[in-house]
Amino acid sequence: MKNLSVMIKPASALCDMRCAYCFYNKAPLGVMSREVASAMIKNIFCELESGDHITFAFQGGEPGLAGLDYFTFFVEEVNKAKVAGIKTHYAFQTNGLMINEDWCRFFKANKFLIGLSLDGDSALHNKNRMDSKGKGTFSRVMKAKTLLDRFKVDYNILCVLTAESARRANKIWDFVLREKIGYIQFIPCLEPLGEKDKNALTGAKFYQFYSSIFPLWKREAEKGNLIVIRFFEDLAAMLLAGQPTTCGLSGGCRPQIIVEADGNVYPCDFYVLEEYRVGNFTDNNIREIFEAIVAGDFLKDSGQRPISQACMDCPHSRWCRGGCRRMSNAVYGDPCGMRLFLDECLNDLIKVYRAAMQ
Repeated sequence: MKNLSVMIKPASALCDMRCAYCFYNKAPLGVMSREVASAMIKNIFCELESGDHITFAFQGGEPGLAGLDYFTFFVEEVNKAKVAGIKTHYAFQTNGLMINEDWCRFFKANKFLIGLSLDGDSALHNKNRMDSKGKGTFSRVMKAKTLLDRFKVDYNILCVLTAESARRANKIWDFVLREKIGYIQFIPCLEPLGEKDKNALTGAKFYQFYSSIFPLWKREAEKGNLIVIRFFEDLAAMLLAGQPTTCGLSGGCRPQIIVEADGNVYPCDFYVLEEYRVGNFTDNNIREIFEAIVAGDFLKDSGQRPISQACMDCPHSRWCRGGCRRMSNAVYGDPCGMRLFLDECLNDLIKVYRAAMQ
């Protein structure tokens, strides 16, 4: 049984927001044509069989700019291409500005899991997440959240963790409780490749945030309200079940399939660069793409990345190995935020999850 995931950028870098920390600021390729989408779907399902699972995850830019009709077409093409017994899943990461009742009906009918970008309360969110006119978007995103709740669409909150917001753990947690958020993923704010960014997270800030929010989360969990923080969930899966669920958490890169709007495929969302292109879904099927990724330089470079002496001396290095190359400064860095957090909170985190499993 195969369990595959394909991340698609149907509108490339097109976006109706101008986030201060956006690293995906390349020249947009426009919307993926229906011909490219059809070829991609065909070249994926030709290698799948009954019992296999395939997840189509849409990201950007803002994938909603491809239009609701486009996604209706996409789902119809998938339904025509798949054979009985293949399980299809959909995920859709959005800034929320386009979400209305029609989108919610579509999401609900086709069981889409939504990732809604929301950086906390209005002050934190509006500081970095502006529209094309430079205006804050908090109130519009909250309207989208209200609609998702009303239509009972499954969604997670995606919160970019910047150097500043890392100092606001209490404020962010109050917002999580007030808005009854059940699942939240804090995404480290990274510097663009080869550039500096004052918003970027550091190892010290990473530790400051998670060591501050952990006791608040733990207290809530002990009251029977186990709110999912993705980082804690990933750690528990790694340490209790030996199953890394996040690329890079175990110290290396795993094969990913990232598809740009022109059909070109890359092995990592952070490295959509020509030097790492492994094929195009109009010419290659998913088996050929996967084999090219496994044989390519990107994964080889990841496996050959030197481990620092500090990592070698760390008691957690047997599974962490200094993280992935893209997260090294934002999470591990000097000092290593991961080690500082684990030294302080690891035992209590494991206790919380073991209690929840009973």
